Amino acid sequence: MYARVLIATDGSRGAEAAIEYGRFFANRFGSAVEALYVVDTDLKSVVDSGSVETVFERSEKAGRHALSDLDERMSDVDVSSEVRRGKPYEQIVEHAFSRDADLIIVGTTGTTANHLGSTAERVVTLAHVPVLTVPTAETATNQRAVSRVDDIVLPLDGSDTAERAAEHALDLAEHFGSTIHALYVVDTTVYDLEDASRSIVGLLREAGERTVETVAETAESVQVSSTWRVARGRPAAEILARADAVDADLIVMGTRGQGGLSDRLLGSTTRRVLRDSEYPVLSLS
Repeated sequence: MYARVLIATDGSRGAEAAIEYGRFFANRFGSAVEALYVVDTDLKSVVDSGSVETVFERSEKAGRHALSDLDERMSDVDVSSEVRRGKPYEQIVEHAFSRDADLIIVGTTGTTANHLGSTAERVVTLAHVPVLTVPTAETATNQRAVSRVDDIVLPLDGSDTAERAAEHALDLAEHFGSTIHALYVVDTTVYDLEDASRSIVGLLREAGERTVETVAETAESVQVSSTWRVARGRPAAEILARADAVDADLIVMGTRGQGGLSDRLLGSTTRRVLRDSEYPVLSLS
């Protein structure tokens, strides 16, 4: 399923969780690992021009040290390491493409109150392969040894990307023996359900039920355990509440919903889930 996994690291404590998940997935799928450290050349804007090269050389040295540590921690995995210069998100996406990676793993280190760093968001937005974003140890309260994936929350909205996410989640559930928890949220930020007629509310709920029941039937056909639920509310909040309720090991979701957004835009629900999630999120475009 994942012949080659790309792990992006910046040498920080925040990258440690991503490395552990990379090791776990590589061992479970027999994957080769590409480890990448990017020297951020945007530093040019804040560093005196005369010392830019010195700063870059020091960053490259730090990168080689970080990759050496990663290699030691993944001694049981085939690892190829590289230090690059450039904008981190561009280099991560390009490296994944050039090395034919099947999965990108990146930590969601942020400098603001939320958990999602700009690099992680841009990688999720632009990558041509699934991206696993892993909360840092500092931000995630749901810390456990990375040894299993028992419960997968699968948000659905009837879109093509959600359908692809469902297929991917079912493949993972077959591999890990997981339970799929399918969820459809009737979005109260779009539909003022308090003022809507009962017939409209009923139609929206019926559409959601058909969507999650289809996934449940497919899961049953491949002998994957599943539950399903239709909720009303703000999608991101309901998704995270469901993850809390089932003590999820993973959330698998499409990056864009039914709004017809450009392929270069990240759906607002996905962004909010990635920003606030204390669980790893596997995003598919």
